[in-house]
Amino acid sequence: MSRPNPATRADFAAFEPIETRWADNDVYGHINNVTYYAYFDTAVNRKLAHAGLLDIEAGDTIGLVVETGCQYHAPAAFPDRLEAGVRVARIGTSSVRYEIAIFREGEDSALAEGHFTHVYVDRASRRPKPLTDAWRAALEGWG
Repeated sequence: MSRPNPATRADFAAFEPIETRWADNDVYGHINNVTYYAYFDTAVNRKLAHAGLLDIEAGDTIGLVVETGCQYHAPAAFPDRLEAGVRVARIGTSSVRYEIAIFREGEDSALAEGHFTHVYVDRASRRPKPLTDAWRAALEGWG
């Protein structure tokens, strides 16, 4: 099975810094695979919060992850300085597929690439909630 080439920085318009922690390393001396999912979630939710789209504590709308995946290209380890490239691959009625790539600071090729799909729901009922025009306009800029 042939592996695709890693994404490059040019494939992403928006980036978020990722601080590695000592606890991110596993016994094999690199960042554990599950930690990348936390990096993905952190990068997307930080962008949403900074854009004023997501009020994590009190907003009526929250995002629930319904699908996720990751492909690894090269290892990273604490104390590497990382950056997450974030883009929107698809916007549905109440869902968004985000694609994220993790880069070592100053390097062009992704160490890992992943995706996840948020379904946006009403916080109280947990029922899908259509994205507003403001959300759509903001997310289209992440393409």
